[in-house]
Amino acid sequence: MEDLEELARKGEGFVSDTELQNARDRAIELETRVDLERRRLEIMKESEEPQLRVQQDQIERLTGIVEFQERRIASMKVRAGIDGVLQEMDLEEGQWVMNGQTLARVVVPERLKAELRIPQTQATNVALGQAAIVDTRTDTIQGQVVRIDPAAQGGVVVVDVALPANLPRSARPGLAVEGIIEIERLDNVHYVGRPAYGQAHNTVGLFKLVEGGSHAERVNVRLGRSSVNYIEIMDGLQVGDVVILTDMSQWDAYDRVRIRG
Repeated sequence: MEDLEELARKGEGFVSDTELQNARDRAIELETRVDLERRRLEIMKESEEPQLRVQQDQIERLTGIVEFQERRIASMKVRAGIDGVLQEMDLEEGQWVMNGQTLARVVVPERLKAELRIPQTQATNVALGQAAIVDTRTDTIQGQVVRIDPAAQGGVVVVDVALPANLPRSARPGLAVEGIIEIERLDNVHYVGRPAYGQAHNTVGLFKLVEGGSHAERVNVRLGRSSVNYIEIMDGLQVGDVVILTDMSQWDAYDRVRIRG
C-alpha cells in the first residue's frame, strides 16, 4: 500500500485512481480483520483456562471411575489372610454372593482353638486367663481361656480356649471335644457329686445311707462352692458318708426310707 501511495504522488499515470482506492479499501478491510482476529485471540486466551479446568475435572472424574472399576475387579480375587488348609468352600463357579457371606473356611492346623459351651448358670465365674484342660478322647491338652462370648445363646455361653502350638495328632479342625475350666483350686475340702437339687451356699436335705445301706435317713447338709460336677460340703457329712444324689422329692414327707436291693 505504501508503494502505491508513493507512485500516486509522483503522478505521470503510474497508478490509476480506481486502483489506488481499491488498494485503500483492501487495506482498511485487512486492518479490520486483523483487529477482529486480535480480539478473538484475546477472548480465546481468556476462556482457555476455564475450558482446561473443565476438561481436567472430566479427566479426573473418568480416572476415578476407572480406578473404582479396577478395584471392583480386584476385589473379586479373594485371598485368605493366612497360610493354611482349605477346609470348606460350598460356592460354584459363576455364583452370586451377598456382601458379608462366607466364601470359604481356611484353617491352620498348628493354630487351633477349642470352643467350650458352658451352661449359663456356670459361666458367671469364668474369667480370661483361667487354665483349661481339653479332652480329645485320645489326649488331654492344656489351654487357657482367651475369649468369653458376651451373650448367651440357647442357655449356654461359648468360651474360646487357646491351645499350644505343639498339638498331638488327635487334634484336628472340627473335632468334638470336652473341656474343664479351672475356676478355682480348693485344697483340703470335703465334697460330693453335685446333687440333682440344691444350689451353692444353701442348706439342703440329703438322704444318707445307714445300717449297711439298707436304709437312708435325711440329714441337713450345708453346701459351699460348686463346680459343674461337684459341690463343697461345709457341714452335715463326714468323710466316707454315702448319700443319694438323685431326685428324692417324692419322699419329701419322710425322713427315713428303706433301700431295696
